[in-house]
Amino acid sequence: MRSHLLLIILLLILTACGRRTDPNSQINQAVAATLSAIPTPTPMPIPTPYPTPTVFDLQGLFCEYQFCIGHPIDMAFFDVSAQQNAGAPSSYSQGILASYNANLFIQMIWQISPGAADPQFMLDLILTKGVDTPLGTPEVKLVRDMNVVYTAINTTATTVLPHGGAAAWTCGERVFAWKVYTPDETSPPGLFDSALARFTCNR
Repeated sequence: MRSHLLLIILLLILTACGRRTDPNSQINQAVAATLSAIPTPTPMPIPTPYPTPTVFDLQGLFCEYQFCIGHPIDMAFFDVSAQQNAGAPSSYSQGILASYNANLFIQMIWQISPGAADPQFMLDLILTKGVDTPLGTPEVKLVRDMNVVYTAINTTATTVLPHGGAAAWTCGERVFAWKVYTPDETSPPGLFDSALARFTCNR
C-alpha cells in the first residue's frame, strides 16, 4: 500500500514537471492563424493607358477656306479680296491673303486647279511683273505628296524688303501660291518651310 502511494505521488510529480507550453509560442501561433484567415484583397486592375490628347497650337496658324497654313505669330493674315474696292471676300475656290509688319510682307493666293498637275503657273501669277525677279532655276520637290515649286526672288516693291521667295503647290483640287519679302536673303526658305510644315487642306 505504501508503495502504491509512492507510485501515485511519483506520477503526480512527473506530470507536474512535464513540458509546459510557452505562452509566447501560443500567441505567435494564434496571430499566424488569424493572419492566414484574413481574405486576400483582389488586386487593383492596371489602368488602361489612353493616348495623350492632341494639343493644337493656334498661335501662328491661319485656318479658313478649308485649309490651314503657318505664319509668324506676331502677324495675322487679312483678306485682300474683301478689301479691294469693297469686293467679294475670298472663298474656297479662290482668294488672296496678305500679312505684313515693318520687317516682313507675306502674300498668298489660291484657286481651283485648271487640270494642270504642275503648279508652276501659280508661281507666275503671284510674282508681280517688273517688280519681282526670280533668281536661278526654281527648285521642285515633293512635300507630303504635294508637288512644290520654290524660287528665291529679288523685288523692287520696297527698298526696305528687297529679298524674298515664292512658292506654288497643288493640294487636292486647288493650287496655292505663297510669296514673302524680307530684309535679308537667308530668311525666305525657312519662313516658307515653317509655313508649309503646318499646311493642310480639305482634299
